[in-house]
Amino acid sequence: MTRVVVTGLGAVSACGIGADALWLAAREGRTAVRNVSFPKLPRQSVPKAARITDESFEMLLRGAQVRFQDRAAILALAAAREAVAQAGLTDADFGSQCGVIVGSGLGGAETIDRNFTKFIETPTARLDPMSVPKTMASSSASWIAMEWGVTGPTYCISTACSSSSQSIGLAADLVRSGAINSAIAGGTEALLFDSMFACWEALHVMTATECRPFSLGRNGMVLGEGAGVVVLESLEFAQERGANVLAEVVGYACTNDATDLLRPSAKGAADCMRRTLQRSGLKLSDIGYVNAHGTGTIANDQAESQALREIFGEGLDQVAVSSTKPIHGHALGAAGALEFIVTLCALREQIAPPTINFLDVDPRIGLKPVPNVALPFSAPAAMTNSFAFGGINASLVVALADRPN
Repeated sequence: MTRVVVTGLGAVSACGIGADALWLAAREGRTAVRNVSFPKLPRQSVPKAARITDESFEMLLRGAQVRFQDRAAILALAAAREAVAQAGLTDADFGSQCGVIVGSGLGGAETIDRNFTKFIETPTARLDPMSVPKTMASSSASWIAMEWGVTGPTYCISTACSSSSQSIGLAADLVRSGAINSAIAGGTEALLFDSMFACWEALHVMTATECRPFSLGRNGMVLGEGAGVVVLESLEFAQERGANVLAEVVGYACTNDATDLLRPSAKGAADCMRRTLQRSGLKLSDIGYVNAHGTGTIANDQAESQALREIFGEGLDQVAVSSTKPIHGHALGAAGALEFIVTLCALREQIAPPTINFLDVDPRIGLKPVPNVALPFSAPAAMTNSFAFGGINASLVVALADRPN
């Protein structure tokens, strides 16, 4: 079976522009969650989110076509450019043997928000004539394909918070099957706008204080935005090009709880991790770090910790587990890709980033993640989880490419 490797990373997040900015913030436990305000939301009850700074976004606009691109597509293209540049792909490497799989939970939220606001305030006003192509969830994947002339399979996976993890997993499967030589894969999300934020407030899952996954006193998640993109290749293709291999994708699986649209299932999460590990061919003891979905909500953290205990048993105490969402925010459709990048970097440096804001172990779940300060570990592989609304689960296992067999 063809081995699938990662040769390029790209990210845009509230932590800054670039995969390095994301990883350094995660490793150092430096949060990008800030006070935000929404002028058209007079009763805003959640004061914080992980929003990309205006200065960073201004830099991205220099290479954008704002007439035709929503904020989500602009972020995706910036992340893809970084990943493709690091991979060293040339014009000859694209075409029909390259694919694009880039997901988004919603798509063009900025355009949706602006147009409906304009329509409500001034019904006779002319709306943006490019609204439809800008709001399509698949827009980002298409822009990436056009940028490099990728004529191979192109998909937009839209499965809420697991969108980009499934995108990376599906891309890896396509490469592993021999259907394509390489893929540009990941996800993007940008919905920190008045009407969208109001909808999330109405759901009552966000914290008004601090996001503290798995901790005693946790009371909700914090929204973020961003894009994460990786370049995947068959090992043979990467070696032929003389590419620098960063790591290997050895396991991926997805499951559906099929029980509840919003309440997570420990069984579904455990089934997903179990299948992923079976496909990887690794031993449980090979996993030294798990980047948890870890939203900081009471129900999610309880279900995930139960699932982790079911999979790892007593060995869970020897695995470094953390959630980095309090640092870069929950970027929804982009979350899995951002966390995949963090997981890969953690594996390469053998440093588990911390779960910041952690207070104490919740006796109801009995899990102590890496608390507040990064922790060294020694292992050849790491796992990252994405457990989404709709009961859609995805897990990925990444391993050191030069690990001993």
